[in-house]
Amino acid sequence: MEPDPKRRPGELVFNIAVMLASFGLLYSAYGISGFEALSGPGAVPMATTAIMAVCAIIILVQTLRKGTGGGQTMAADILPLIVIVTIAMIAAYAVLLRPLGFLPTSVLFLLVMIRFLSRRGWGFCLAVSVGTVFVIWIIFRLIFAVLMPQGIIPRGRIVSAITSLF
Repeated sequence: MEPDPKRRPGELVFNIAVMLASFGLLYSAYGISGFEALSGPGAVPMATTAIMAVCAIIILVQTLRKGTGGGQTMAADILPLIVIVTIAMIAAYAVLLRPLGFLPTSVLFLLVMIRFLSRRGWGFCLAVSVGTVFVIWIIFRLIFAVLMPQGIIPRGRIVSAITSLF
């Protein structure tokens, strides 16, 4: 028989958050049409979120039965600095994308992430960031004509200047 597994750091908090989110989604699904009918628009969302809530309760009970310990720490094994910085940078990217636009936000995101992950010099990081964003912008904006948030850079003038060359 296998030894009793230990609860990992953060596991209990995560399971409680999943359970609360499940109940929140179940309440939201109930708001679609209530218990109107089995074929109503809220039936499938309510059924799936009810199953999710029941499973979350079962998993939470199993987690509570586990002993604590295991020699792991939250900072080193579960949520190291690299993960925290990446999540924070993605959140900052999402917040800054609309006001600043695609080009400056993407260059800033890549610049900081490449510098943080590679520990290379600022010149190298800036060159790679600008080059990468420029190639992505050329492919998606000029070739595939995908609209991206404009922000503070007047891209219309840039696009017309580049297209006038061809």
